[in-house]
Amino acid sequence: MSGPLSLPPPPLSPDTGPIADAALFLDFDGTLVEIAPRPDAVQVQPGLPRLLQRLATGLNGALAIVSGRPLRDLDHFLPVPIAKVGDHGATLRPVPGQPSESPDLPGAPGAWRERAATLLERFPGTLIEDKEHGFVVHYRLAPAAGPEAKALLDELVAEAPGAFTLLEARMAWEVRPLGASKGTAVRSLMNRAPFAGRRPVFIGDDVTDEEGMAVAREFGGLGLRLQDAFGEPEALRDWLALCAPLPAAENEQPA
Repeated sequence: MSGPLSLPPPPLSPDTGPIADAALFLDFDGTLVEIAPRPDAVQVQPGLPRLLQRLATGLNGALAIVSGRPLRDLDHFLPVPIAKVGDHGATLRPVPGQPSESPDLPGAPGAWRERAATLLERFPGTLIEDKEHGFVVHYRLAPAAGPEAKALLDELVAEAPGAFTLLEARMAWEVRPLGASKGTAVRSLMNRAPFAGRRPVFIGDDVTDEEGMAVAREFGGLGLRLQDAFGEPEALRDWLALCAPLPAAENEQPA
């Protein structure tokens, strides 16, 4: 493949017109892959890493995975040299193979996590996902824990006013430091090569992605909610495959 990649309009947004010279920002959980009961149980389609590599090549590197997961998780599930953003913008690796970048952000006190861990005893099925600067309480397997998790984490965040915020996600609550978001990550990448000067397209499925979508629109691009534009991750993967067709040699069928 050579030259800039030209992306067709999303299937349910025909009025947007072709997306040429795009910079593509993709959420991971619930967008590229289906939501799993536990973060470690997510299933990655076998061809997805290679598809993302083809997309990155076609976009001259202007493709980034922007996730709430730590970079170590993204590297595990997507072992390809593409730009990645972890921890909701708290860690960035704009250049594959180079050290990650991180704003000067506070880390959640260890005592907060210990207090949050009491929810695991009271609501079997809840779990805590540790992040570099905070943590997440997942209650997908224990829906009744949702209100109490929010109340407890609200109380913890209030102990450090102006330093942390409580972020709502799909069946989860996350303690996150202020000053980093998917929006700040998109803005940072859009001000450097190879993203600068391109039309950003941010695709996500959750409220945690809305900041990234908003910044993409600020730069004259698109912020697309997966459920509205594609319906489900499989449909998005199909669309991405259309945007990055296999090289001719790989399309050849044996005689």
